[in-house]
Amino acid sequence: MNIIHPLKPIYDKNSIVLILGSFPSIKSRENNFYYGNPKNKFWKVIEIVFEVSLKTNEEKKQFLLNNHIALFDVIKSCEITGSSDNTIKNVIPNDILKIIKQSKIKYIFTNGNKAHELYQKYILKQTNIEDIKLLSTSPANCKKDVLENLIKQFTKIKKLTK
Repeated sequence: MNIIHPLKPIYDKNSIVLILGSFPSIKSRENNFYYGNPKNKFWKVIEIVFEVSLKTNEEKKQFLLNNHIALFDVIKSCEITGSSDNTIKNVIPNDILKIIKQSKIKYIFTNGNKAHELYQKYILKQTNIEDIKLLSTSPANCKKDVLENLIKQFTKIKKLTK
């Protein structure tokens, strides 16, 4: 079954960094917000690196905008089983160029292998901005030092937005 991306991108004219995931998980779609699975490390890492506490979706959105971070996903629609990136088929990409034209995006980070792969395949030719691949924040990424390495990677994002 083809699923259409239900979330709007988060950005404004002052956004400098764009973080792209692949496609919202079931939990994110249920919660109507990015990285809505409490086991996903995205918001935990943001809170550690930026030394903030973000409880509500509105607080998270305001935090991103206040720190010049845009958030979206590579995929506009696809076939997917559950939340597994490995099952993604029949991809239609999002219009990332629109975000770039309406902001000050200079840096694009892709969250995990699938987002990186799809960005390279569908979007790079349009944006001409090489992405920087992050480790996946997904609960499926259970490697030993993943949290420590994510903190290092997100610290680079923090420096770019200051």
